[in-house]
Amino acid sequence: MTAVALDAFVHDLATKSGEAILPFFRTALGVEDKGGPRGRGFDPVTEADRAAEQVMRRMISTAFPEHGIIGEEFGLERPDAAYVWALDPIDGTKSFISGMPAWGTLIGLLKDGKPVYGMMHQPFIKERFFGDGGTAHYLGPAGKRRLMVRDCGRLEDAILFTTSPLLMEEPDRAAFRAVEDVVRLSRYGGDCYAYCMVAAGLVDLVIETGLKDHDIIALVPVIEGAGGIVTNWEGGSPVKGGRVVAAGSPAVHEAALERLKG
Repeated sequence: MTAVALDAFVHDLATKSGEAILPFFRTALGVEDKGGPRGRGFDPVTEADRAAEQVMRRMISTAFPEHGIIGEEFGLERPDAAYVWALDPIDGTKSFISGMPAWGTLIGLLKDGKPVYGMMHQPFIKERFFGDGGTAHYLGPAGKRRLMVRDCGRLEDAILFTTSPLLMEEPDRAAFRAVEDVVRLSRYGGDCYAYCMVAAGLVDLVIETGLKDHDIIALVPVIEGAGGIVTNWEGGSPVKGGRVVAAGSPAVHEAALERLKG
């Protein structure tokens, strides 16, 4: 599979999944509660999530029957394959069911366990953020451009995002506050969009806990392709999810990890 063919296929996945999702957005759709600790007991899923993931799974299975799939709604298929797709049809479901546009479809590809391509697609706003770890690009109403992080030299000058401190266990929340007390500006919300704003050079730091693998795999090549850094709180690979730190500059990343470690 050439880089050009991969890029075209992922854009096609984004288009088709977006067509499955948009008829449900800002409508009186049914919402089910999967339960779970991340959302204080409320973990919603919609028919839009399921419809989009089914579309993408069918397309992948047809084009690449030997590839594996990690999906939020329908689990694992061939997770030990050399190439494995990571799909989160609607990252930010709570924003979705609230009619807010801070959600997106995450499409990632692992090769031998390493993220090699990722895209965040927001079909309502018609924006795409995508990268291969070497470069990253934006495509949307403002045209197409290369994504580049900004070099925020100090944690004290940084803009920090997290989805919500309420999603964190108390010890992690206390560690997060140790960073939040220092930064210039702290904002909540955004889900996958916050990571894309790191790649776009508008946000300097994202700190999260309780992520699943499909929440982060697609975002790693985008941020790294824009020149940023994504690790877990220990400075290792974020691919398994859990506690994640994404930063635009090494200085901010290092300073955040030091404070998180306490």
